[in-house]
Amino acid sequence: MKHINLSFAACGFLGIYHLGAASAFCKHGQKLLKDVKAFAGASAGSLVASVLLTAPEKIEECNQFTYEFAEETRRQLFGAVTPGYDFMARLRRGMDSILPPNAHQLAHSRLHVSITSTRTGKNSLVSSFSSREDLIQVLLASSFLPLYAGLKPVEYKGQQTWVDGGFTNSLPILPVGRTVTISPFCGRLDISPQDKGQLGVYVTIANQDILVSVANLVRLNHALFPPGQREMESLYRRGFRDAVGFLLKENWFE
Repeated sequence: MKHINLSFAACGFLGIYHLGAASAFCKHGQKLLKDVKAFAGASAGSLVASVLLTAPEKIEECNQFTYEFAEETRRQLFGAVTPGYDFMARLRRGMDSILPPNAHQLAHSRLHVSITSTRTGKNSLVSSFSSREDLIQVLLASSFLPLYAGLKPVEYKGQQTWVDGGFTNSLPILPVGRTVTISPFCGRLDISPQDKGQLGVYVTIANQDILVSVANLVRLNHALFPPGQREMESLYRRGFRDAVGFLLKENWFE
């Protein structure tokens, strides 16, 4: 029996790409999912990983939430940083509506969420969840980008010292088995867009090997400032298509 892990990279609103990949896994990769022992992710990647593990039937609901969340953010005068706009509260409401009551039990020991300590600057992978609220707080902490998402960090285990896991480990690789990596940024990954005509220069950023390209700079901008609905839908289809290509290549396609 294979030991497979799935890891979803930090990527902000480009998480819609992850949802496309997750949808492809559900429709054409059940053989793969049966071998998956653990799910991992940082920031938006951890959110998609949690849904794929605990509520795969709600992928479409997640798509709709992401489109609406992106549109709401675009309408703000200064995007997420607009005074008076509570980015984290909006994210929290979405998670509350999607994660099932027993999400923490399903995720316990199988979901690994990347978070960063502001006190030590070090990364932690959290995989133990005592309650649904505990799981939600960890996911919110992993998604908290200071200043962009607010001024007050998320409280987890009585401390407000945890922020976005993407700062220190944006693509967790688990120690046991093979970790299949998914990212909306072109790079040395199992599932990602592949930009043609580039020089082939890569940089490693928080554990993720990314191609130096104009296209990736545009993607970075879109991660924080979401593009229009049509482009978001295109990103979803790209994630679906890239995941299907991986399943075909690895003989997991059904």
